[in-house]
Amino acid sequence: MNEAPQMPDAVLSVRGLAKSFTLHTIDGRRVPALLGVDLDVRAGEHVALAGTSGAGKSSLLRCVYRTYVPGGGAMLFRTGTGEVVDLAALPDPAVADLRGREIGYVSQFLRGEPRRGVLDLVARAGAARGMDPGTAREAAAAALRRLGIDERLWAMHTTVLSGGQKQRVNLAAGTISPPRLLLLDEPVSALDPVNREAVLEMIAGLGAAGTAVLSVFHDLDAIERLATRAAVLEGGRIIAEGAPAEVLRAHDLEVAR
Repeated sequence: MNEAPQMPDAVLSVRGLAKSFTLHTIDGRRVPALLGVDLDVRAGEHVALAGTSGAGKSSLLRCVYRTYVPGGGAMLFRTGTGEVVDLAALPDPAVADLRGREIGYVSQFLRGEPRRGVLDLVARAGAARGMDPGTAREAAAAALRRLGIDERLWAMHTTVLSGGQKQRVNLAAGTISPPRLLLLDEPVSALDPVNREAVLEMIAGLGAAGTAVLSVFHDLDAIERLATRAAVLEGGRIIAEGAPAEVLRAHDLEVAR
């Protein structure tokens, strides 16, 4: 696909993105979630989505990751080779390939593979991004140590972990050999203050690696600390973008201190 002129230096360029849901179990009505969203995210930039519950923040992330299929618009992604592809139109196998190599997603929930231990799960994510197996295991171990996952847990299946431990394992898998684009959906919601700080420090270092980050935090302090730009969603539309502290306060999204 030819490069698109509207994204000269963006890793991700969202244009006119729309998504609605059909309430099949109620009366079949369609409920709009996104109504023509435009957004760019560049290499090394961290764009945080803010807004009240139901504004469309997580729906936007899931559309970009193609967990949700958009109802309209384009999601242009620049690959590591410089090719620009429309994530909204790609076949499922091509999307799955990009997920493994170039697009990461970290949610507040971890769904581990059956009978796969913590270390193996994280190392496999590195291998999918091109690391050789030995290097991937070393990097996985380093990430788990940095995030405070006790070595005694590394061989255990993720079902035995606490909510906070699962979030940290999820982040380790999402950031090992950092992808070109990382989507973060509430990655610190279950963490105590000490582990929250370790996670925020790791996320803060992604910009230096050139990773483009698009995130959702209800923790507004995290947005102010981490984001280079904040975008406020309301009713499925972006109504403001700019410096995080200014945008949050202008829209009555005060940072709790």
